[in-house]
Amino acid sequence: MLPTLPLLQKTDFPAIKRSTLETLQINLGYMCNQQCIHCHVNAGPNRTEIMGRDTCEQVLSFLRATPSIETLDFTGGAPELNPYFRYMVKAARQAGVHVIDRCNLTILSVPEQTDLAKFLAEQEVEIIASLPCYLKENVERQRGKGVFQESLAGLRQLNALGYGQIESGLRLNLVFNPQGPNLPAPQAALEADYKKFLREKYGIVFNQLYTLCNMPIQRFGSFLITKGQFNSYMQLLRDAHSDDNLETVMCRNLISVDWQGYVYDCDFNQMLGLPLLLETPQHISELFDVNLEGNPIVVAGHCYGCTAGQGSSCGGALF
Repeated sequence: MLPTLPLLQKTDFPAIKRSTLETLQINLGYMCNQQCIHCHVNAGPNRTEIMGRDTCEQVLSFLRATPSIETLDFTGGAPELNPYFRYMVKAARQAGVHVIDRCNLTILSVPEQTDLAKFLAEQEVEIIASLPCYLKENVERQRGKGVFQESLAGLRQLNALGYGQIESGLRLNLVFNPQGPNLPAPQAALEADYKKFLREKYGIVFNQLYTLCNMPIQRFGSFLITKGQFNSYMQLLRDAHSDDNLETVMCRNLISVDWQGYVYDCDFNQMLGLPLLLETPQHISELFDVNLEGNPIVVAGHCYGCTAGQGSSCGGALF
């Protein structure tokens, strides 16, 4: 049972509005083969929420009917555990849409997924993979025993297929999260450290490193509560806020769809149950004729996690 989190809705975060919808981010379910301490979804092996076929079809119909959408971004849990994941990837690629898979790397070692890396390469799926540090001790403190070696094995699989090689066009980006209630280090310098260490010690290459703040919600938020660090972390985020990041936060051109098909401004709002600011509708199947451009974005205290320091979004630092 997770501790009850303080209300985040009361906030002085600046008001912002939506721009053109370019990215459709789909949470295919909260089931995951891992249970990481920094997970803002509270995903794990015992979660049963998973997107069904009818909702998958509704998502694909919306995708095909919305020409401005350039990217279909799959997240979870481990999105690959959804039985319709590969079907949706193929459908999106056939529609000429770029596909991102937010992969935890260890899923590539699951017996039922031994051909997953090859499938992703064949479909030219961009992979954004969590590797919160290049040191074994730090990774396993955050993600569990044995995860580091399985992550390296996954990266080697992907490299062997051409991922991370500039000339291949197969993009492999890694994600860094701080170990605790701290801001991430500057992205460019940390990326250089990652590339040097992983290449020299393990022969592993990748394209970019994305640095993300840990969001004070779900499992990580509960961790902060138990350590008595919630309020100080929220103050850290507020103190590091930069107005320069407001123009490029991900919620301006992205919507997040949960496993049941309900729509939110971002994945974090989804986890907090903060739907779009629309009287009706709230479901992807009812948004076909709704123009979201200019619609106010739901903001709360956690939004400072996206505008603190260099900024933090699904695509890493904002500047």
